[in-house]
Amino acid sequence: MGTWREIAPDDPAWRCPPKMSRAARAAEQDRAAGARDVRTLRLADGSAVASVALRRKRDGRRIYAYLRWSDHGKTIERYIGEVDQASRAENLAQAWRLATQRHVAPAAPADAVDSAGLDASPALASWASSPSVRAVMRGNKGRDTRPELAVRSAVHALGLRYRVGVPPIPGTRRTADLVFPGAKVAVFVDGCFWHGCSDHHRPARTNAGYWTAKIEGNIARDADTDNLLKLAGWRVVRVWEHETPATAATKILSVVREDIRG
Repeated sequence: MGTWREIAPDDPAWRCPPKMSRAARAAEQDRAAGARDVRTLRLADGSAVASVALRRKRDGRRIYAYLRWSDHGKTIERYIGEVDQASRAENLAQAWRLATQRHVAPAAPADAVDSAGLDASPALASWASSPSVRAVMRGNKGRDTRPELAVRSAVHALGLRYRVGVPPIPGTRRTADLVFPGAKVAVFVDGCFWHGCSDHHRPARTNAGYWTAKIEGNIARDADTDNLLKLAGWRVVRVWEHETPATAATKILSVVREDIRG
């Protein structure tokens, strides 16, 4: 993540405006996150409201984002990643999206169990306001999710070889889960919640407006990605996480073989 810059980013792209009041800073964070609820972290024995801090190293050309919150008077900070937008507002919003995707938050209580019956691992984190949303967010890794690994294993067993987690079109940020360069086939393994599966997606009850907009945005981006790839001569295969790996692998195999024959 992050884009190399020829010169250091301007101060307005990351620095907090001087003499900005506490209320104004809170409002800025709320807008960037989408709502105050999104900023609320569930701690082991309470809750806290988190904020994103943007920093640039002296004479550096990259902007780094950190999630900060207070736990019983102690300030906790976790690194989120690099951001590369032109304005502070856009960088804060990008950082919040990354924090959600990368689970940058305090660990759940050691004895917690999510709604899917999975033990809450200290290595994973969430500030989701309900057990069901928390379970979904734990599964939202950028790559190497369990459905992806299962599909890759099934495809490999059929004798196909592929690249993993790369953009089919160089220079773009549209990354496919499995890429077959020779056949020009791009495969995406889509999560039912995050990509709006018509069979299994269930809207979040808490902060519904935020999550609805996020999912609709993902669906629109998926359609745009498919169109970009097709215009570039690629064929796209989308597999839902609820499909069995064998079914998904067979579907992928048929498309790859068709393109090789063609």
